[in-house]
Amino acid sequence: MSVDPARTARPLSVPGPRITTAAPLPPATAAPPGGRAAWAAWSIGVSAYFLAVIHRTSLGVAGLDAAERFGIGASALSTFSILQVLVYAAMQIPVGLLIDRHGPRKVLLTGVLLLSAGQLAFAFSSSFAPALASRAVLGCGDAMTFIAVLRIAARWFPAAKNPLVTQLTGLAGMGGNLVTTVVLAQALHSEGWQATFTTTALLGIGVAALLALFLREAPPATVAAAGPAAATVADLPFVPAVANLPAAPAAEPPAAPRPSVRSQIRDSWQEPGTRLGLWVHFTTQFPANAFGLLWGLPYLVEGQGMSRGQAGGMLTLLVFSNMVFGLLFGRLLSRTTRARMPITLSVIAVTGAGWAVALAWPGAHPPTALLVGLILLMGSNGPASLVGLDYARAHNPVGRLGTASGIANMGGFIGTMVTLFGIGVLLDALSPAGAGSYSAEAYRWAFCWMYVPLAAGTLMILRLRRKVVAA
Repeated sequence: MSVDPARTARPLSVPGPRITTAAPLPPATAAPPGGRAAWAAWSIGVSAYFLAVIHRTSLGVAGLDAAERFGIGASALSTFSILQVLVYAAMQIPVGLLIDRHGPRKVLLTGVLLLSAGQLAFAFSSSFAPALASRAVLGCGDAMTFIAVLRIAARWFPAAKNPLVTQLTGLAGMGGNLVTTVVLAQALHSEGWQATFTTTALLGIGVAALLALFLREAPPATVAAAGPAAATVADLPFVPAVANLPAAPAAEPPAAPRPSVRSQIRDSWQEPGTRLGLWVHFTTQFPANAFGLLWGLPYLVEGQGMSRGQAGGMLTLLVFSNMVFGLLFGRLLSRTTRARMPITLSVIAVTGAGWAVALAWPGAHPPTALLVGLILLMGSNGPASLVGLDYARAHNPVGRLGTASGIANMGGFIGTMVTLFGIGVLLDALSPAGAGSYSAEAYRWAFCWMYVPLAAGTLMILRLRRKVVAA
């Protein structure tokens, strides 16, 4: 009587020999499974991004405290965020390459450790230079989280679901931003600088343990397809041991040569969809990013005369609006890819128009209702920027998704860096020397700087859009 090998599987709890070499690996061409295991893997990975956004946006509610603690003005204060964002943007291509070669789990773990180290150093810094260096370390760790989570999602979820999962990843980041604006802002005033930032840094220990112990970065089929299999069935999750089967080693096909770093970057950049993704990300993300990371709270408090509590409420409104737009855009993009460009251009248009009305308002003091409307509109910026990553993912093969996503993800942070620096320089230039605060009129003209990157990015999107359509 012949024995069906599929019926000889033995549960892991049953004693006996475990012969795994003859068990066939799942087919390399299997589609990502989705389901509960996919959501579990994504949830564990996204906890690192959630934490990263808390660290990233912490300076947004501590800007005035930092200026007082370190005795610095607007230009120097903007240097904190500029350096953090510069490091983030510069790390995107190296991080993409690391993800493509070593997998997202190791990159996420490294990122969380760097985040915690940078925030802990920032907590105990008492002068400008050490604090600046700590924000650079933090930016390096932050750079390792988002595209690593997207790579996990691409391995676990079917392609049609990836736009929705990308938006949900951004939504989780907004949850981290919400923690910053609600919890961290309050803790700064009740517990003080060192206690608040030290506690935030120590959160990384729990997240690192979660990643190390429970994260599965790919389903079995993806592991099998990843290359010459050093893994056996016993190494794969949820696959029982196989007993009483003769060892019959199968001939493995020769591994495809790994492309060089230079060719990986060159091929990703030469793809018009990657460049379009970068400029979509650049143009849509930076207005809300610059506002939330640094200049929003000072603008509302010093320029518009709000209390810190009122300004914090406005920033919280930005987070909630971002969440709503994330769910809306995720649903639209999961149904049709044709929604990408209409979403992009609409968000650029309404953001530019909203700021034009606010900045042109007589006396540079727009009514609260208009500011609320503007902040609600800027809530669309973050979700729209993720359309850029959809373009990069859709126009590149799996083997260079990390690199292409890293290139596209640079865009918004380059735009943010340019905007943060420009606003800081103009505020200092438009204010009397030694001024302790900035007037509404200074903020009005300084914020006009946003139209420079907004116009440049829009022109590049329209130019590259034709190339992508032609391709």
